[in-house]
Amino acid sequence: MADNKGASVLVPSAELRVPAGHPEGASVLAVCISPKKGIRKKNVGQAKFLENFGMEQDAHAGNWHRQVSLLAWESIEKMRAKGLNVNVGSFAENLTTQGIDLVSLPIGARLQVGSDVVLEVTQIGKECHTRCAIYYLAGDCVMPKEGIFARVIQEGVVKTGDEIAVLEMA
Repeated sequence: MADNKGASVLVPSAELRVPAGHPEGASVLAVCISPKKGIRKKNVGQAKFLENFGMEQDAHAGNWHRQVSLLAWESIEKMRAKGLNVNVGSFAENLTTQGIDLVSLPIGARLQVGSDVVLEVTQIGKECHTRCAIYYLAGDCVMPKEGIFARVIQEGVVKTGDEIAVLEMA
């Protein structure tokens, strides 16, 4: 397994490729979409985020409170340490982040992602009523405990490597 310290861009493969020169601070490691719910998402590198809708071409987009999902790379690393073959998108997250403690953000917190996009945190974790396809594919799921959900307040394009900053806490 490759050393992922200092990674800037990750690809959805079994082995990580680690480019040099990762900027310090919180950033986007992957921008992931899927055509339907309940499956792993694919890192597409960048996507358009539409106000009050979510990510273009993603199955979870729509006029509801869970338009965009975020999961920290640090959470994925916990599963990899258990021997699971998981990577960015494995837990159906839209944005894989690094360097930001997502679960400590309160509902209502606003995040600047890249130069244009503003997200508002709407939910921390989620209740898993039954074992979903992600659980069976990955062997475990961290989204119920460590994933967060947001709605798009201001639209724009997000790409891998973009910085993430907390604009305001609720």
